[in-house]
Amino acid sequence: MARVKRAVNALKKRRKVFKLSKGYFGAKSKQYRAASEQVRRSLRYAYIGRKLRKRDFRRLWIARINAGARANGLSYSKLMNGLKKSGIDMNRKMLSELAINDAAAFTALCEKAKSAV
Repeated sequence: MARVKRAVNALKKRRKVFKLSKGYFGAKSKQYRAASEQVRRSLRYAYIGRKLRKRDFRRLWIARINAGARANGLSYSKLMNGLKKSGIDMNRKMLSELAINDAAAFTALCEKAKSAV
């Protein structure tokens, strides 16, 4: 079997890892093995974080909507049920923006939801 000489390809592979590990502390940015382990772990954390971010934002929007709804004498679940029954189809992100920035419009939505429930 022929001998495989990897000089150029191995160097490219190491450069790619070191480029990703730039800014890490100590051996994690200087030694290939430590850097590659940390880069692998960091990429896994980044992948998981992209999924968690969606959950975190939804939780934040729900908390904001709930606070606005309670200020208008409703609970979150009653507000969402009332909006669904009255045919108002609005996502949680927009509802939370209304609750924060446009209290009058959010109050109008709450009144519609109250009348539907």
